[in-house]
Amino acid sequence: MHKTQFSPVAFLAGFAVCLLAAPSFAGDFHAGVSGKGRAGTLTTESSSSGCPQNADGTFCWMSPDIGEAWASGYTGSGVSVTVVDDFTGEMEELGDLGHGPQWRQHGQWIAQAAGMVAPGAKIIELDYSEPVPLTLEDGLNVINLSYALEEPVSGYQLEQSIVDAARAGAAVFTKGAGNESVAVGTPTEGNIDFLALELTGTQSTIFVGALEHNGTPENKAKLASYSNYAGSDSEVQNHFLTVGVDSDKIGLSGTSVAAPVVAGYAAIVGSKFTSATPTQITNQLLDTARTDTLVNYDPAIYGRGEPSLSRALAPVSIR
Repeated sequence: MHKTQFSPVAFLAGFAVCLLAAPSFAGDFHAGVSGKGRAGTLTTESSSSGCPQNADGTFCWMSPDIGEAWASGYTGSGVSVTVVDDFTGEMEELGDLGHGPQWRQHGQWIAQAAGMVAPGAKIIELDYSEPVPLTLEDGLNVINLSYALEEPVSGYQLEQSIVDAARAGAAVFTKGAGNESVAVGTPTEGNIDFLALELTGTQSTIFVGALEHNGTPENKAKLASYSNYAGSDSEVQNHFLTVGVDSDKIGLSGTSVAAPVVAGYAAIVGSKFTSATPTQITNQLLDTARTDTLVNYDPAIYGRGEPSLSRALAPVSIR
């Protein structure tokens, strides 16, 4: 199996990509099985953290827009976020999203990030080694993919079903752009991400790159040095967003950490616009993205820009 996670690399200098082949479910979410994944409430430890919680309930790595959305009652309620990832590998990544330093599996970090951004959403874990098709829940579904597939999708039942669902616009798909400092879809060292290739051009997919921090007009952000960028393909550019991954604060790096933030945003937007389709939610995030928060904005680098929850939530309704 050649599925590679997009690292968050914890307290390390490099950005290693680890090969994993995990046979079954695991994790510390302590919940029953829902559908084909594991759903539940994220645990909160009482240990001290270098990323303290803010007065509005958000944490140091989050945009202020998140707290404003929560205060308005939009937390992702009624939306299901399925994190397809590694939940059976070693707990080899040390980081701190606000509950104190912890060792976690790659998938656990991704699910925790999505659940912290959208605490009202149902978080479902689906191990990417499972030979099962994607199962969608009732209501709006958001699917997070923070890994690459280095073999044709047709050989994998799960990934083929993911691509089929994306082509049908059946869910919002957030896909980590990758950590090779190249345009999405570019081969590196003889390998290519077939999952990214197959998702390019699908109506409800968002590729997500990583910024060095959340940007503001006064403190603009630039793309992290490791992050893949949008490139010259207009189909990628038009479905590419970037969000901050402040490694100095959380000890985690990679577009794998950026993607679940956008997954959480999609859930929050979906909890307001409850009758909107996945494609409408996708387009709302893309169409309201900011470019004035980015250093030397260029669509070939940043795609549509940095998502803005406040702008995405502003209308009374969307079409």
